[in-house]
Amino acid sequence: MNYPKYFREQLEQLREEGNYRVFADLERQCGAFPSAFSHAETGPEKVTVWCSNDYLGMGQNPNVLAAMHRAIDNCGAGAGGTRNISGTTHEHVLLERELADLHGKEAALLFTSGYVSNWAALGTLASRIPGITVLSDELNHASMIEGIRHSRCQKRIWKHNDLEDLEKQLLDLPANAPKLIAFESVYSMDGDIAPIAEICDLADRYGAMTYLDEVHAVGLYGPRGGGIAEREGLMERLTVIEGTLGKAFGVVGGYIAASYDLVDFIRSFASGFIFTTALPPAVAAGAAASICHLKQSDKERYLHQQRVREVRDRLDALGIPHTKNPSHIIPVMVGDPVKCRFISDVLMRDYGIYIQPINYPTVPKGTERLRITPSPVHSPEDVDRLVSALGDLWTQCQLARKPIAAQ
Repeated sequence: MNYPKYFREQLEQLREEGNYRVFADLERQCGAFPSAFSHAETGPEKVTVWCSNDYLGMGQNPNVLAAMHRAIDNCGAGAGGTRNISGTTHEHVLLERELADLHGKEAALLFTSGYVSNWAALGTLASRIPGITVLSDELNHASMIEGIRHSRCQKRIWKHNDLEDLEKQLLDLPANAPKLIAFESVYSMDGDIAPIAEICDLADRYGAMTYLDEVHAVGLYGPRGGGIAEREGLMERLTVIEGTLGKAFGVVGGYIAASYDLVDFIRSFASGFIFTTALPPAVAAGAAASICHLKQSDKERYLHQQRVREVRDRLDALGIPHTKNPSHIIPVMVGDPVKCRFISDVLMRDYGIYIQPINYPTVPKGTERLRITPSPVHSPEDVDRLVSALGDLWTQCQLARKPIAAQ
């Protein structure tokens, strides 16, 4: 086989389909987010980022930065190894306490990313509990899918947020067989929210554990930023809550929160935890500072929701189609991979606006979109420039608009 030729052909096919991904070379400027410096040879040097998962701008928060600086001065750069050997530091212990408290659980466990926490926790539970069946929402994140697949357990895929289909599949399983229902709170590409209470009702009725991915909700919802489950008073009903430190909390890392025994079980058996170097202490310190801040401050959440409403209203006024949902994620629907890539490129080159196109395989073909994530640090002037640019490009690309009365 001609390996280099095969690689080139596969990449060329992606380009022809409009699905080849180009990464912008950006340099975030401390204290200036959502502004960033672009190292592209063409286009403006300063750009405004509209697609970051640093939803609240906490990656630039002075409390977070100060905590990280102190930890570097006190502890140095790295953790020194895996948690099992030499990598556990006091900063990790403090962060896990904060996370357990955030979710009203007995314990929490850190991982190097949200992807790893899902892969390791789900993979371990599903592989080590004899005879278990995992019932997975069809739109679950790739990390959840990979963890379930890696376990080689029996699995059932239920229609997205479809309680009737979930119950039908639960009924089809032996009453005494172990079961785990895996789902997300906020789904990252469409921005819809799961019926958590009703899923918990079914879990109770049919003797299933529940595993809730809150990565796109922690920090953003609930009186202390504990996510949708906290907002709806449901945290104690969930077996496992999984989250990330790399989105609303502004740093990096993943975690689970659950009972002491379940967390200790994952800690003792999960290869994705056992054999991975621990997060640097400075990262753990920054994350703890971010969580502490957002437990006490609702200002960021209030401004965030206000800005999201403003952008939605302005898009509606221009008839630019976007998926209606109850969350902070605004999917602006293009429906064509080439035009989606073109709009993204022109926004960057001519308007100084960075929005990465979302194409297949992240979303199904024909549903290509620009995923806009307003933040409390976007200014009214930023919103004006964004909406005006999208209006110009919608006309240039001859894309359909929605009549105001139809929205």
